[in-house]
Amino acid sequence: MLDRFATALIRPAVTATARVLVRARVGANSITLVGFAIGLIAAILIAAHAYLAGAVAIFLSRICDALDGAVARETRPSDAGGFLDIALDFLFYASIPLAFAFASPADNALAAAVLLAAFIGTSSSFLAFAVLAAKRGLTNTDYPDKSFYFLGGLTEATETLAFFAAMCLWPQHFALLAYAFAGLCGITIATRIVWGWRAFS
Repeated sequence: MLDRFATALIRPAVTATARVLVRARVGANSITLVGFAIGLIAAILIAAHAYLAGAVAIFLSRICDALDGAVARETRPSDAGGFLDIALDFLFYASIPLAFAFASPADNALAAAVLLAAFIGTSSSFLAFAVLAAKRGLTNTDYPDKSFYFLGGLTEATETLAFFAAMCLWPQHFALLAYAFAGLCGITIATRIVWGWRAFS
């Protein structure tokens, strides 16, 4: 829901940094891989109860996620790069609830499982819509820079990042935050199913 506003806010800084990276011959796919590696480090830190360090790593990972697309647009975007980006993004998002489950299985495992199930719903509805939108040649003018049809919703990357940050700041309340975010994801899933049915009927 907030991604459009967040993207517009950080675009000047991201574009400027991307141009510096292009001049330094840093490729978009390399940034994607570095960002994913930092994201996995965040999960390891969280599992080891280093929550604040994990939060910092999460933000660094998402900075890389913003930069890889900007670098690609400054050079030559590719379908392979777009595929790598979205696949590793989903793996990163799944790793954080799993890390909290490892950190405290008795307190967090069930809530993490519920949130992961909700992530399956949001990601599958997102990708299913993108596949059929590509088949029909549809584009989303709200996200013209994306390499595929980017279907929005109540819970997008900005909201996910905010909840991950809250979980790291207040790990004792992970279960409550996870259930709350899973509920918001459920609304996103329902709206996407309705949008998809109407769009393709």
